[in-house]
Amino acid sequence: MPNFYTEISRASTKGEKLLAILIDPDKFKEPEAEAYLKRIPKETSHIFVGGSSVAKCKTEKTVNSIKKHTNLPVILFPGDYSQITESADALLFLSLLSGRNPEYLIEQQIKSVGSLRNSSLQIIPTAYILIEGGKECAVQRISKTEPIPQFQVETIVDTALAGEFSGKKLIYLEAGSGADFPVSEEIIYEVKKAISIPLIVGGGIRNRVQQNSAYKAGADMIVMGTQFEK
Repeated sequence: MPNFYTEISRASTKGEKLLAILIDPDKFKEPEAEAYLKRIPKETSHIFVGGSSVAKCKTEKTVNSIKKHTNLPVILFPGDYSQITESADALLFLSLLSGRNPEYLIEQQIKSVGSLRNSSLQIIPTAYILIEGGKECAVQRISKTEPIPQFQVETIVDTALAGEFSGKKLIYLEAGSGADFPVSEEIIYEVKKAISIPLIVGGGIRNRVQQNSAYKAGADMIVMGTQFEK
């Protein structure tokens, strides 16, 4: 099996842009998996699976259904340790650095160890930074944390660097699912300029113009999803 982090890092170094489609298991119907995958862009490089709140066993059913119809790597993007399944290829091991709730800084990670100790999943330490997107999002409600306002660019950059200095391998800037507006080009540019690891940007990106703007500003991978749920 290929090393997915190495592939993402190599693409970042070469300036190759990646696209991940995020699937929320609670909004996904397994019998429609094939039709759903036909709707996503041809340049899609990865499938992310996860949500802020997902019914028990729903993640595994979703992953198994997706993998029947695509060879794209399926990477877990869990909102809770209960969403971990061996059916996927890799796991974004998230720490919510924008908030100060210990449950999402370290407690969820500790709770996941029992599932991951002997896991075959590729585990990718990821700094997850919630950015204001214009409305309250599910991550904000579930984690009981506040996003960093978009005008606090220096704070966002410092948080990203703290993630890198702590050993994270990816920085993920998130405006929230269904955000009114995405992470600004200025934030993306300043964060990318400061860090030396790959940068993922998601939330509120609904069209090609917004996607290309984020790429141009420095995003290595864009995450889209809400617009494909309908």
